[in-house]
Amino acid sequence: MIQRIQTVYLLLAFVIMGILPFVFPLETSKAGEVFAKDHIVDLALFLGSAALSMITIFLFNNRKLQFVLGRLNIILNLILLGLFVYHSLSVSGEGAPSEKGIGMFLPIFSIVFLVLANKAIKKDEDLVKSVDRLR
Repeated sequence: MIQRIQTVYLLLAFVIMGILPFVFPLETSKAGEVFAKDHIVDLALFLGSAALSMITIFLFNNRKLQFVLGRLNIILNLILLGLFVYHSLSVSGEGAPSEKGIGMFLPIFSIVFLVLANKAIKKDEDLVKSVDRLR
């Protein structure tokens, strides 16, 4: 069913990964603000995570696949987070260091909502299994 709480969590993860990277900068330097669209790998990972969240929403009939795709999306966000840590620790060679923006924390917020969605999916799966046992 599409009106479940995991749909809300997955929709929030979609908004965080699909819309907010274009609003909040990843970093700010003397040259200006750097958004996700300026780095093709970052953009691909953000949009891939958003697309995976949207696909997961519409697979409400297959809870096992929904759960697996949620875990895959968490792994994708962890890769993106690792990429941001790598970017922030690499020496840029400029005189003044750049300030990291809120966009670098978006994968963390997305991971939180994806974990909540997976908990709700697991709860639904356990409920269906318990009802099947009674039949």
